[in-house]
Amino acid sequence: MNQEPYIINQVDNTALNRFFGKIYGFVAAGIGLSALVAYLSLTTFWEMTRSLLLGGSFAIWLVMLAEIGLVFAASRMAAQNSPLALPMFLAYSVMNGFTISIVLLAYTRETVFTAFLTAALMFGVMAVIGMTTKKNLSGMAQALYAALIGVIIASVVNLFLASSGMSFIISIISVFIFSGLIAYDNQRIRYVFEETNGEVGQGWVVSMALSLYLDFVNLFLNLLRIFGSRD
Repeated sequence: MNQEPYIINQVDNTALNRFFGKIYGFVAAGIGLSALVAYLSLTTFWEMTRSLLLGGSFAIWLVMLAEIGLVFAASRMAAQNSPLALPMFLAYSVMNGFTISIVLLAYTRETVFTAFLTAALMFGVMAVIGMTTKKNLSGMAQALYAALIGVIIASVVNLFLASSGMSFIISIISVFIFSGLIAYDNQRIRYVFEETNGEVGQGWVVSMALSLYLDFVNLFLNLLRIFGSRD
């Protein structure tokens, strides 16, 4: 595997910053919608949330399956450069906010705030590293994706084992995985912009926003499990 640094072309830094700003605008919109929906689900619409939870696991599984369908649909539309990619991404963010609210019921407000703040700081640091490093991170990303598959398999196994120790270890490994992917995704944004001289389709922009959104949400949820292990 070639580990040489990317060839950095001379580009307009102002245009590059605007490009990053556009992607991060979508990321912020997605995170903001999820946070708002999670908050409303636990406050204003708590009775509706409670009724759904009392409806049993079947209703929760339906919501989760619908959420998985939305994220796949958003990814496919982004790949096809469809104008529906952004609305689908935002719709997924809304639904994900509801499922996150269910997770938050298991933790104190202090734990949630600490995990969110830590995730935001880690995201910012890794994003800057990805934007500025000249080392090719693609080899690292392949290893991280392989590790992510292992984590997913271990998580499925742990559904049956219900081991708190195993869950804690999975969360720690996941934090390292998603931190690395944040750096890689940011480097990929810069690389594609430079290779295309800024001529990047809207679908790809939404696709990268979705990737960064998922990186952040997964980083936050795994930090939440680590910090809230005693909640």
